[in-house]
Amino acid sequence: MHKRFPLLLLLAGALILYCRRPAQAQEIRANVSVVAAQVQGVDKKIFTTLQNSIREFLNNRHWANDAFTPAERIECNFLLNVTGTVGSDTYKASLTIQATRPVYNASYVTSLMNIQDNSVVFRYVEFQQLEFSDTRIVGNDPLSSNLTAILAYYVNIILGLDYDSFSPRGGDPYFKKALNIVNNAPDGKEISGWKAFEGNRNRYWLQDNLLNAKFLQFHDVMYQYHRQGLDVMYDDVAKGRATVLNCLNMLYSIHQDIPNSMLMQVFFAAKGEELQKLFAKAMPQERSRAAELLSQMDVPNAQRYQQMK
Repeated sequence: MHKRFPLLLLLAGALILYCRRPAQAQEIRANVSVVAAQVQGVDKKIFTTLQNSIREFLNNRHWANDAFTPAERIECNFLLNVTGTVGSDTYKASLTIQATRPVYNASYVTSLMNIQDNSVVFRYVEFQQLEFSDTRIVGNDPLSSNLTAILAYYVNIILGLDYDSFSPRGGDPYFKKALNIVNNAPDGKEISGWKAFEGNRNRYWLQDNLLNAKFLQFHDVMYQYHRQGLDVMYDDVAKGRATVLNCLNMLYSIHQDIPNSMLMQVFFAAKGEELQKLFAKAMPQERSRAAELLSQMDVPNAQRYQQMK
């Protein structure tokens, strides 16, 4: 039994004797939207069909070995904004992915991921089946396979972050699956986002950071922030907030060694607003320290954090 599950069962309010068994329910509960307002000269029904296909692909496939009950499925949103065509049945798009995790004994959910990928190019013919295999990621057509590879990549990142939040280093198997997708990703002149030299904010760098020993402490942060911080606040707000502040100190040590990393950017995109609210009612010394750290680590939002002081 994975350490993820006892807490989730409590979160669901169910006293269930849980043992490891063949998977009974899928791991992801994804809300999927495909919008194509900017696309001209294409029958818009195609995008409705694509939306349904992506929803089935994400929600009906087993992504993990552990069994998830319906109440344990990870809530997430996938918004595919198709912005144009680049050839016959071939489209360019951006993909926005959001995922959340419940907080113990609360109706509140905390954001695990809120990211936008602007390098999505894919081929899709209406009613074609979306296929993906960990052992043959590129498939028969790189452009058709690129969409499913991207979706599978982000599912594994979501699973990894979720597992990290429930047990120390729990997400490693899924980050390694994401690495496998990156290493074997579809290739082509229109395809981008999978290679280090294509920029410092793409799929390559996110999985690199998550598996890089230099970011080892980040995984401790994910566990302590959620399991020892947010999850204890029902019983002891001050103790939980103190743990979160310690997590900020740990993140700052990473920031000092590796400033402006993609992983830190992704973390604060998900957590920035939450952290501001969390420390708004803290004691002045805690609030000031949090504002100081956040302003240095999340520079684009520094003004927002300075208002906390």
